[in-house]
Amino acid sequence: MDYIDPHIHMVSRTTDDYATLARMGCVAMSEPAFWAGYDRGSVDGFRDYFRQLTDTEPKRAAQYGIQHFTWLCINAKEAENVALSREVIAMIPEFLDCPNVLGIGEIGLNKNTPNEATIFLEHVDLAMKFEQLILIHTPHLEDKYQGTRMILDMLCGDSRVTPDRVLVDHVEEHTIREVLDRGFWAGMTLYPVTKCTPERAVDMIEQTGGERLLANSAGDWGPSKPTAVPDLIFEMRRRGLPESLIRKVVYDNPIEFFSKSKQFTFQRRA
Repeated sequence: MDYIDPHIHMVSRTTDDYATLARMGCVAMSEPAFWAGYDRGSVDGFRDYFRQLTDTEPKRAAQYGIQHFTWLCINAKEAENVALSREVIAMIPEFLDCPNVLGIGEIGLNKNTPNEATIFLEHVDLAMKFEQLILIHTPHLEDKYQGTRMILDMLCGDSRVTPDRVLVDHVEEHTIREVLDRGFWAGMTLYPVTKCTPERAVDMIEQTGGERLLANSAGDWGPSKPTAVPDLIFEMRRRGLPESLIRKVVYDNPIEFFSKSKQFTFQRRA
């Protein structure tokens, strides 16, 4: 089955991973800007990173027949440096017309601090000014519920934000319902250790019906599995769920959400 991975960090993966993903049925992916494993020290460091996301990675992906899209931001982990964050936000418009850029992301909170909230809101303002989609990062583990509520409240407090143009990622059992009930799209991240297993993700699909719901691997530097979406497909089939529902979650829903960006020029296989 063809599928799309809506959240994967290929800058941290080898070219062999592209080949494996293509063999497993991955036809497109989107790569949000994220933390590099260390705090970058200058706006030029981010400028080089954005060149990698808008030029190098699309070329690597294309060698294996995978269409590559991306999102731009400064990650919440680096938002404590407010001065640098504002320099990066001011620089982002240089790249918004690149053909594979879908919007602003992944933005959100890490430890739910005031500085993180300030930079989050300034990212949202940038997205609204340039009519961009938004991809949200929700915090990890003990910070997730409170952080998710804070993010949703901030988004709903801006009358310019249309929930249908926002994807809230890394949802779990205790956050998915509020995300969907408020009209946002929800993303489930399939990690081997934290976030969500394929089995738990299928539970959530069965409970919600799969509307406005996506699944991703978020493959990155740490413990992660770039082929986690095929694992989800396998688990859905094991439970006897209809092929139409499987296709909806791993292919149709990503296309429907990403198509809200005029720069999502995805070409379906003939």
